[in-house]
Amino acid sequence: MPDKHLSTQFDAELSAVSSRVMELGGLVESQIRQAIYALSKFSVEVANQVTAAEARVNAMEMDIDRELSSIIARRQPTARDLRLLIAISKTTANLERVGDEAEKIARMVRSIIGSGAPRSLPSLELRVASDLASGLLHKALDAFARLDVQAALSILKEDDLIDQEFDGFVRKLITYMMEDPRMISPSLDLLFLAKSIERIGDHSKNIAEFIIYVVKGADVRHTSMEQIESVVK
Repeated sequence: MPDKHLSTQFDAELSAVSSRVMELGGLVESQIRQAIYALSKFSVEVANQVTAAEARVNAMEMDIDRELSSIIARRQPTARDLRLLIAISKTTANLERVGDEAEKIARMVRSIIGSGAPRSLPSLELRVASDLASGLLHKALDAFARLDVQAALSILKEDDLIDQEFDGFVRKLITYMMEDPRMISPSLDLLFLAKSIERIGDHSKNIAEFIIYVVKGADVRHTSMEQIESVVK
């Protein structure tokens, strides 16, 4: 990921911590896949596996943070090197939060199963949004590994598709609840679950913004797409 430095040891440290971030990203991606599988198959066992992985995700986040603190203290990096380390820290935090969302999905799956809600609920229709969110996270990790600003820009634009899927799903759930009041409780579980999927897309978007920050030195959070495109160009 990083450019070559005069210090070979510094390069090795940056490479090692970057590899740890990719490892964390792989673990979180696995959590998402399992959580959605648990929903599609109404599997408590798989949902429990998602929850079990949460402790490992948290431990990895803390390990990476400690390593980053050590590198900053010993190397006192400046300019792009410092931006890279800051971006790695923020990316790690976002990945941990994605893990939290996957755990929430697993928790909602257990709640839906426990309530005895009928399988006629439109849970499978979340598959499109979940596939988009999972794919967006994978693209964000790949773009971060390569510090690819064009890929980052594409990710920022693609996040809107997840938002559109979420809005459409909410409208469908409202219809279900209006037609049958018994569906209100399980439908609300699905609503919270859908919101977690949307947030996974938001965290992927954050990672894309950090890529632009590292490469271009510009903080593009809370700015318009036109401004971001201008920075990237």
